[in-house]
Amino acid sequence: MKKKQEFDIEKIRKDFPVLKNTAYLDSGATSLTPKPVVEAIKEYYLNYNANVHRAIHKLGEKATLEYEEARRKIADFINAEPEEIIFTKSTTESLNLLAYSLTRDFGRKVILSELEHHSNLVPWQQLGKASYAKTQNGRVNTEHLKELLRNSDAKIVSVTQMSNVTGGINDLKEISRITHNKNALLVVDGAQGVPHLGINVKDDDVDFLAFSGHKMLGPTGVGVLYGKKELLARISPFLYGGDMISEVSFKDSKWNDIPWKFEAGTPPIASAIGLGKAIDYINNIGIKRIRRHIDALKDYALEQMKKIEGIKIYSNGDSGIISFNIKGVHPHDVSTIMSRCNVAIRTGHLCAMPFIKSVLKESSVCRISIYLYNTKEDIDKAVAAIKKVKEVFK
Repeated sequence: MKKKQEFDIEKIRKDFPVLKNTAYLDSGATSLTPKPVVEAIKEYYLNYNANVHRAIHKLGEKATLEYEEARRKIADFINAEPEEIIFTKSTTESLNLLAYSLTRDFGRKVILSELEHHSNLVPWQQLGKASYAKTQNGRVNTEHLKELLRNSDAKIVSVTQMSNVTGGINDLKEISRITHNKNALLVVDGAQGVPHLGINVKDDDVDFLAFSGHKMLGPTGVGVLYGKKELLARISPFLYGGDMISEVSFKDSKWNDIPWKFEAGTPPIASAIGLGKAIDYINNIGIKRIRRHIDALKDYALEQMKKIEGIKIYSNGDSGIISFNIKGVHPHDVSTIMSRCNVAIRTGHLCAMPFIKSVLKESSVCRISIYLYNTKEDIDKAVAAIKKVKEVFK
């Protein structure tokens, strides 16, 4: 077994040149991409740029080998089988695929939570009939989830692993138990959770999981959909075309085996290979070490931010997602001034407008999101920038 590298933060930061000039605290939106991942993508385009699953020439064989190796790495990372991993372009596409296919094959009633990102709310809302479990301390209120399941014949529950607003981490094992006790399927939006926490889909007994490469050191343009193979075999494809078929006539078509049944057309080859390299990068450090590092910085950040008068914090302290507002200052003004101090944060409704408006009773918030390459100095710069905002708006 390969020995994990030491958590050498200065060595890690050298793989992210932008950090020389910016305290980047917006990884919840998009993480930075390290040099080894960029090099892997460059290697594909320069030395074996070809389509997969088609040609038998050397370039095509090499591209297919690397693409399928990336699938294996991702499967290992979440404790799944390679055939249970489907490449999409994003978490959003993965969840749309499920919303189309599951509402068609299992019924339109679905239970979500108030916490959900628009990617895990709008598709179900538009294609199905959604009910919403309430929240408690920034997490899904499991008692209310039980009540909704008792009073509904919904066969689908779809919730976030980790909120992109509160940072709350849901108890997936408990939610899975509750869901399966009512013979419903559990879909998990892992866009925030997988990069920070990892996941074991077998231990948590998750039926479907969606996450993205660009939030976990990988490139944009590639998402992952995991599904239990017996369920993937049952549900209908979302997109039709080349590579997802085994036989076509003028009258009808037959579908390819899973996972290719769900990968119509030319897939995101370079991005998938890049995501495989990002998984290598995370594994070399260790997901548990990454979480410990993030937790230490999160604790320090909360300690320092709570000393600032007039700041309201909405996060529950579970993770490196810290949402806040400054009394009397619009979040966009906060972000603008902090950017002038070379601190990058996110502001707005965070693609969770219903939760922010209806539960937090705000129109927008500011958000700091911490990842493996951040340091205590980044937090200090952010705190100093927040104090600068307060000076400007005295």
